[in-house]
Amino acid sequence: MDLRDLTYFETIAELGHLGRAAEKLNRSQPALTKSIQRLEESFGTKLFQRDGRRIKLTPVGELLQARGKQLQQSIAETQREVRDFASGVVGNIRLGCAATMAEYLLPELTATLLQRAPDITLKLVIGQDDMLRDLLRSGQLDMIICPLISKDEQFVSFPVLEDEAVVVASPSHPIFAAPVQMSDLCHYRWILPPTGVSSRQWIDTAFRTNQLPPPTVQVETNSISLLPRLIAQTNLLSFIAREMLEFGTGMKYLREVPLPQTTMKRTIGLTLRMGGYLSPAAQAMVQMLRDSNGSFFNPS
Repeated sequence: MDLRDLTYFETIAELGHLGRAAEKLNRSQPALTKSIQRLEESFGTKLFQRDGRRIKLTPVGELLQARGKQLQQSIAETQREVRDFASGVVGNIRLGCAATMAEYLLPELTATLLQRAPDITLKLVIGQDDMLRDLLRSGQLDMIICPLISKDEQFVSFPVLEDEAVVVASPSHPIFAAPVQMSDLCHYRWILPPTGVSSRQWIDTAFRTNQLPPPTVQVETNSISLLPRLIAQTNLLSFIAREMLEFGTGMKYLREVPLPQTTMKRTIGLTLRMGGYLSPAAQAMVQMLRDSNGSFFNPS
């Protein structure tokens, strides 16, 4: 089986159209047709079937698509491992961090890493944890720091530290005019991350648990930098890490809405892809985090 044929197959399967795949791959349609024929001859079965003007995968084609992605990822990791070994470099770390904790976690962590291994290189990706999980799963990141992930066979996680997330508002928000009850939160609109993010899922569940309708989301965003001034100038409520509220840039514009029902205690963990390749530098970082018990995550 030619790996180029597998690459062409994945693009055709993704687009469901031979002509568009030919344009994307800069190949002729006859060349792609022959490529698919070679794969079908190799496996002894059809991989595509007609669906009107489009084509779709047969059950065997769907299996090949899933296995092909795993194979391509394995090849990419092997190439990276061989390059690391051949060049003799300490290596590169591709680290993702959840947006709500990046500002108070990454500076100290990065400084500690560079002190211990001055020649390493870092690729830092900041985002919501749903995006980070997808990037880790596809092999674009080596590891991610986010709320601990459990019950996912593709990942292995271990705890790094404990933190809390709380509801916040503008200091002048009318919710502070009287003692706050959780039902008061239903009277205002919210700015929250997308539904795939763990903190959003938790706050939605907290409302359901207390027999309340879910928060009314007026602004949905994955941008943490947008929060402070937007909340300060509106009556919107939001939900962020307590450490971010205490030490984050621009957080002087915000005030915690103190409610035990909406104070989320969570474990922050380091998550790796099960069986994924780690450069020597990445392996050293994993060991450092496991040994430290979060001791260098000290924003004060």
